[in-house]
Amino acid sequence: MDFDSKKRIEDLINSNSIMVFMKGNKLMPQCGFSNNVVQILNSLGIHFETFDVLEDMDIREAIKEYSNWPTIPQVYLKGEFLGGSDILIEMYNSGELKEKIEIALAS
Repeated sequence: MDFDSKKRIEDLINSNSIMVFMKGNKLMPQCGFSNNVVQILNSLGIHFETFDVLEDMDIREAIKEYSNWPTIPQVYLKGEFLGGSDILIEMYNSGELKEKIEIALAS
């Protein structure tokens, strides 16, 4: 990953409490996994930002290396990598996601 891509990723993550790297955006997800993440976050009624990796192939590849996670979407909370669609579904169903977000946003 080149320096510019890494810096752009870090700027996006550090500038937004909840940042989602996904295919499409929160208004128009372009894959089912990205849609799952958007629906979960919307159901919690929280503000989040998205970055469409389909619009930027450099970031699309760099984010996988940055997180050491091979798939998209990827969700970050206050700079911490949470995971992708499957992990968010598990955390949401157990109540852990809501609790973790509430604590992170309160601090």
